[in-house]
Order: sequence, then structure tokens, then C-alpha cells
Amino acid sequence: MPPKRLSAVLCGLFLAAACATPEPAVPSPTTAGDEALTASEALGEYSSLDYCSLVDQRKVISGGNAVKPPLSSFEFCRLEFVEGANRYTVTTGPITSGQDPNNQPYEYAGPLPEGLSVQQSTFNEDTVCTRLLTFADGIRLSIAVTSDDKAPADQADRCRTADATVGSAAGVIAARTVGRLNLDQRSWGRVAPCALLDQHELDAAAGAETKPAPALSGHSCIRGKVSFSLSVGADTTPGATEALGGRQVQVSTSGAFCQVTTHRPIPGTPDRVEQAALSVVGVDGAAEDVTCGAAREVAAAVFPKLP
Repeated sequence: MPPKRLSAVLCGLFLAAACATPEPAVPSPTTAGDEALTASEALGEYSSLDYCSLVDQRKVISGGNAVKPPLSSFEFCRLEFVEGANRYTVTTGPITSGQDPNNQPYEYAGPLPEGLSVQQSTFNEDTVCTRLLTFADGIRLSIAVTSDDKAPADQADRCRTADATVGSAAGVIAARTVGRLNLDQRSWGRVAPCALLDQHELDAAAGAETKPAPALSGHSCIRGKVSFSLSVGADTTPGATEALGGRQVQVSTSGAFCQVTTHRPIPGTPDRVEQAALSVVGVDGAAEDVTCGAAREVAAAVFPKLP
């Protein structure tokens, strides 16, 4: 077989995702004896992935002290700790795909399962250290570290923590001990958000010809001008609320967006709540009350369908 044709066949069989996403990557040392792992093979069903199971707290915070138990949300794990005079936040997740010009090669020094590589992001690279654990199919697990002291001189410490988190995730994946979320029967983590946006009642707000587009994680969806996400957050004292769709909601604006959110207590976890957030983006020149009117209409159609 001619060399060029053989190369094309091998690419089609083994590296389809990588060839379709021509982002630069520098190979990192790998452990031998395993097949190249895709994200689904390594992580299992995305919608039930427990991101906190990828974070070995002892390895990540090293000599620091955890501020509180890690926040396990549907699309990420957030760990906060204090070391010295600085407070750090480590966010593992979400998973993403596609091209991003900010992603650049990174020579990660630790061992990795076969087929995995590590990239770094240049986005806000003076104050945020971001690593991307990239699987054989091009899907990436984002790991970002920030700190209260945003001085560029502290970036080395942030990146040390990011590399430790990469090592933690790689070790869990190699050991095949990735965990699953433990969701109660009424949890919003069991809801497919795109199914709730696929209603004719939303044609006017979203756009009649639009179709729901799910995120890889399975917990957020965009349909035209409407976005809908489900997550877990801290149970904070709410601001002004109003009754809508059989629930108490908060309505807020940010730029051209109007967002409507509602919360659900998590049984046995008094300091955490599940959150449903709907937002509508206004067209150029649209008045704020028009955009929020559309957001309220969407919430009135969607929120009653939540468990």
C-alpha cells in the first residue's frame, strides 16, 4: 500500500478525533501496557461522573489545609484550601471538545495512561493556571487553579497545584477507580435539560427553527437564545424572589442576558442545593424587561417539569 494511503487509513482507524481537531500537543510520558483511552472509556457515562472522585485531596493540597469539603457538582469538582497566607481554588471539570486557540503544548513530567496528553491554556495565564488532560478522542478534562492573591509571581504555586491535580486524575483513571454520582430519585442531576427545551412553547423565545444542543456533560443545553443548566452550589440566603412555574425563583440581569434561577434542597446535605438556571439573551436594542419577560415565559414552561 502506498505510504500516503497507509497513513490515511491508520489515521481513520485510530486517530479520527485527533486528526479532526488539529490542536498542538506535546506527548507526555505514558505508562505501558494499556490501550489508548478515549474519554468515555476512561470516565464512563458523562452524566453520572463524580468529578471529585478524580481529586485525591492529599495529593492536591499537599501541605495546605482544606477550607471545607469539596463541592461536587454535576459538571465539576471544586476544592478550596489554604496554604501559607494564600487561599486556592481548584476546579476539576467540565469536559470539553473542539478547537481552542488558547490551548498550547505542555511537557507534563508525570506518568499518564496510554493515549492521554496534557495541554496548558494561555487564557489569563498570569492569574489562572489551567491544565487540560486530553484523551485519545480529543475530549479534554479541564483543571483550573486560582488563588485569592492573584499576583503573577504566585503563578508557579498555582501551576504546581494544577500539575498535582493532573497527577491525581491520571492515577485514578489508570487504576480504573473513577466514581459515580450518588443521586437521589428526585435529583435534578437525573434530568436531561435538552428534553425540557424541546417544546413548541419555547419557539418564540428560543427561535422557531432552533434545536437543543447538549453539552458533553449532559447537564446543560443551549437552544437558540435560551440556555439551561443544572448544577450544585452552596446554600446561600436568597435575594428577592417571586413565584413562577410553581416555584420560588430569582430573576437577575447581566449585560444582554436575563437569568431565572430556582433551587432544590439536597436531602441530608443542608449546606448544598441543586440549582436550575435558565437564561435568555436579548437581541440588539431589546429592552431589559422584554428579555426578562421572555426568560420568565421559558421558566414558566420548563420549571414545572422538574422533579
